[in-house]
Amino acid sequence: MPRPKSDFEDLRSLEFREPAEVLESDAMYTIYEVGRLLQGVDADAELDVETENVLLDWAIPWMIAHSEAFVFAEPADDSEPGYYGLAPGADADMNASEHDS
Repeated sequence: MPRPKSDFEDLRSLEFREPAEVLESDAMYTIYEVGRLLQGVDADAELDVETENVLLDWAIPWMIAHSEAFVFAEPADDSEPGYYGLAPGADADMNASEHDS
């Protein structure tokens, strides 16, 4: 149920980081690891299912919005998640935009 803004003491701007600010260019990550890293949590952190689901709620649309910055690798086994990493040049694109500002 919606709540009035006046119920909240701290309202902040919604800011998303670029993929190259979150991921290492030479590594591949599961969606769960991406979700953790996007929120500043260690990629190997043990989280409860509810927290993991909240992180996925943030990670999936972020990855879709930046889909051109990612590559995908099939999992080794059908019971495992796939892996995602930065597409070639994705980190260079971020560096170029930093120099433009």
